[in-house]
Amino acid sequence: MAVISVSETTLLLALLSLRTLQSLGSQGDDLLGSETFYQVDRRLELHSCVVSSAHLAPSRAPFCVPQAWQDTVASQSSIPRDAPVLAVLDERLLLTPELLNVSISSEHQSLHLQWTVPNLPHQEFRMVFQVQISRFERSKVIWEENYRTTVTQGQVLHRSWESELPLECGPHFVRMKSGVVDAKFPKPGFWSSWTPWEKVVAQDSPGPNELLVFPKDKLVEEGSDVTLCYVSGSNLKNISCYLNSEWIAGEQLDSNVFAFNLSNIPFIRKTGTNFFCGKNSTHKEDGTVLFVSKVLEEPKDFSCETRDFETLKCTWEPGPDTGLAWSKQPSQSYTLLESFSGRKEHCQHRSWCHWQISQGSQETYNFTLLAENRLRKRSVNLLFNLTHRVHPMDPQSIKFENVSARSAIMTWKEYSLVNHCTLLCQVELRGEGEIMQQHNVSVKVNGEYVLSGLEPDTQYVTQVRCTSTSHFWKWSDWVPQKIITSEAAPSEAPDVWRNVTSEPGRQNVALFWKPLSKHQANGKILFYNVVIENLDSASRLQLLSIPAPATRQELTLDPRCSYRIHVTANNSVGTSPASILAVAGDPGNGTENVKEERIAGTEGGFPLSWKPKSGDVAGYVVDWCAHPRDTSCDFQWKRVGPNTTRTVISSDAFGPGVRYSFRIYGLSTKRIAYLLAKKTGYCQELAPSYNPQVNIKNLTSHSFTLSWENYSTEYQPSFILGYHVYLKSKAMQCHSGFEERTHSDDSVCCKYKIDNPEQKMFIAENLQPESLYEFLVTPYTSVGEGPNGTFRNVTTPDEHSHILIRIILPMILCVLLIMILCYWKSQWMKEKCYPDIPDPYKSSILSMKKSKENPHPTIMNVKDCIPDAIEVINKAEGIKTQFPGTRKSVTETELTSQPVYLCLIATENNYSSPGPCICFENLTYEEASASGSCGHGPVTPEEPPSQLGLLASSGSFLKALEKNYMNSLEENPSGNSMCYVSQLASPLSGDKESLPTNPPMPALCSEYKMQMAVPSCLASPPLSEDSSLSSVTLLGESEHYS
Repeated sequence: MAVISVSETTLLLALLSLRTLQSLGSQGDDLLGSETFYQVDRRLELHSCVVSSAHLAPSRAPFCVPQAWQDTVASQSSIPRDAPVLAVLDERLLLTPELLNVSISSEHQSLHLQWTVPNLPHQEFRMVFQVQISRFERSKVIWEENYRTTVTQGQVLHRSWESELPLECGPHFVRMKSGVVDAKFPKPGFWSSWTPWEKVVAQDSPGPNELLVFPKDKLVEEGSDVTLCYVSGSNLKNISCYLNSEWIAGEQLDSNVFAFNLSNIPFIRKTGTNFFCGKNSTHKEDGTVLFVSKVLEEPKDFSCETRDFETLKCTWEPGPDTGLAWSKQPSQSYTLLESFSGRKEHCQHRSWCHWQISQGSQETYNFTLLAENRLRKRSVNLLFNLTHRVHPMDPQSIKFENVSARSAIMTWKEYSLVNHCTLLCQVELRGEGEIMQQHNVSVKVNGEYVLSGLEPDTQYVTQVRCTSTSHFWKWSDWVPQKIITSEAAPSEAPDVWRNVTSEPGRQNVALFWKPLSKHQANGKILFYNVVIENLDSASRLQLLSIPAPATRQELTLDPRCSYRIHVTANNSVGTSPASILAVAGDPGNGTENVKEERIAGTEGGFPLSWKPKSGDVAGYVVDWCAHPRDTSCDFQWKRVGPNTTRTVISSDAFGPGVRYSFRIYGLSTKRIAYLLAKKTGYCQELAPSYNPQVNIKNLTSHSFTLSWENYSTEYQPSFILGYHVYLKSKAMQCHSGFEERTHSDDSVCCKYKIDNPEQKMFIAENLQPESLYEFLVTPYTSVGEGPNGTFRNVTTPDEHSHILIRIILPMILCVLLIMILCYWKSQWMKEKCYPDIPDPYKSSILSMKKSKENPHPTIMNVKDCIPDAIEVINKAEGIKTQFPGTRKSVTETELTSQPVYLCLIATENNYSSPGPCICFENLTYEEASASGSCGHGPVTPEEPPSQLGLLASSGSFLKALEKNYMNSLEENPSGNSMCYVSQLASPLSGDKESLPTNPPMPALCSEYKMQMAVPSCLASPPLSEDSSLSSVTLLGESEHYS
């Protein structure tokens, strides 16, 4: 049953024929359906009627008219009486919109439509508008929308449409039509006619060789979809496009238009993502930049609080920054709005903002935090009461009073709030990184708390924080403060142990103690006192003061006496209790009978057990070296109670392949230690790391001995159980005791096993003479044998080789002895038979300073000397020589019988008057030979007077000289070609280049002696008394004068 109201006016029956109604209905089939309605219009009155809906089509709203109207309509037309009748709107109500303007927004890629509806019959109408948009061609509709709104007379309507494809990619066409949907009228059955198509062009067509890419510098959000396009000129073909240098496929929309759909585009960088098109990736025609922004997130953890009832501080988590480069989009901005007061505050920071509290009575605040950028906006709300959001200020001026070793008083101040509310403060005491104490204290302004149960000389960290007691919101920040308690005397005795070794006549005790822990020391330990008490003597006690941090002391004690040793630790306050240790007079105490046992260690350590000693036992001590291979040893010990006979020794210092030895002592009630057991083992055994160095001994033709006495088993990485001896030969015959084995290098050899690790010698017997054998010795343990070493070679000698050695060796010794004797004899023969002739060049006299007048290095100038003796030894040979300045030549016979003279000048022994000495020259062999003559020229009258005076000496000297010279010739019949003259340097020696006119007088010539060599070429007639002293002696060719 349906009710409808129609306007009653003078009946405008507009009763149309069925065909007319059907033709009219052809424009509104989409509204009326296939059923035929007959419509009338009445304007003046409104009537209501109830009709049956049996005649109405499904989903159609029933319309009715009064029964009288139906009768009228039925009587004046051929409309069936029971046909449904619908009120017909007047044709003036088919209102067509007028499109005023279509504008383009390239930034937003949208079309903005403006239109109006002229000639509205009423002040306002509820209407629907259908809008269609086409692209490239009018028939290609890409978007259609029905837009409902209330229209008033003269109103300009607006509607925007945003395109996914850039508007510059092609032309667009727009049209619209309208219909009435107002409640005052029946539901419309007709649309108005369409407006004409409006063409919109955003970009002119490019030139034939031009290519354009759109949109330009598009701003999008990360994860969104973007459509791009390029428009090319008619001459450009085969264009490819690339996104970040990666080729992408496109879709052709028109002959010269291609579109590219990018889905879920990612954020790459703030400077944007490059998109370009061209013939290839290097030849770019045009492109654009896609600015992809991070998605603006809703602020998280938005909260506001006050600390002083003057300012609110609101904080939030801003999320990622959406700002982009080139000012394309700045970072998101935040604005704080309060709805009750209507105030607004632009925040200067990304994560917090201040809000000044009004001094009025507002206690409740309703904040909206708005975050926005150019793409979107986000907002969150917060409603709260101000007194419920109090965050107290941090405590101030924390101090400590009456600090002792066990307690202290802590005080602090609080910030005064407006309402002087009470605060709840929490005090926390921390030590060594752990919470030691925690207490709650009620405070208004000043706080105080007594800290007790502290440890002496300990640094603690105290911290305090506060909160409001009325409404808990937040604690204030922790405010820490350090405190160090005073020292106290050490509370525990040091743990002391000893290591006793004996030597003849003395007993060495190494005393060890462990440093006290921090809780035991109660301060810094400054020194240790060691008191040695001799129990067998009434002598004075011996006190040793050992500065910290020493932990050991060497003692030398009398082995005949027993001692009690007291050890105490001392700090600045006092002394610890004494630790007492007794050392018996007999340190051995039966230790020689204790045998060492082998044990196996585990990852957890070494499990040790022992048998208890009969009698009273105060406890047990286990000692060992943590680093047995080091010289320091790192001596360690562990104490266990008297009722314990087993323990596990564990240490981080234990490592694989290291042997550890443990000694277990029992302690008597008199603090005397006695050895109970010795244990040794490895926490993990390893295979031997190296093989023994083997020496070969007693090599014979049938056997040899292998020895490795220096191989130590104590420092091996496991217990040595024995040795394997590998022997290889070409015969490959394994004798008794050997077994044939394949070595690791796949060679077959004979293996002999030695089960005794102390046996370090092996004799290989039954060998073949002159045969090559290879051997290798490796130790073996429970975890394997030594490394695969290199086999060494040994060759057995011949059976008769020892006989040859006995013969050859003495022969070699005899030959060596003969060679030594011959060499020694040859030296003796040379000295006796043909000695070396002295070389005048090696004479030291030639090293005298050279004369400038005769610069040759082989000329010796002798000046300023007075010879007192001349020895001439020569026997001249018969050589005919012409003397310049004489009247005849000297024949060889005459030379044989006559003496040879040089320019010889001497002073008598009794010469007492001072006078200069004669200067003469001695030519060397080579110069005399090279010159072809040997001799002096006569003394010329131009010589200095000093020399001429000497030539006028008496004839007695010449006679004596002749006699001495002849005697010397007779005494030397051998006729040696050399004679030697020696001389001593003059006391007035000096390098005089020329004799002065009045030279100084030299000393007596008796102090000098000269010796010269006279060659055999020397010849001269005998001198008479009146002979001239200027005569000279010549040297023959190939003779020398020195």
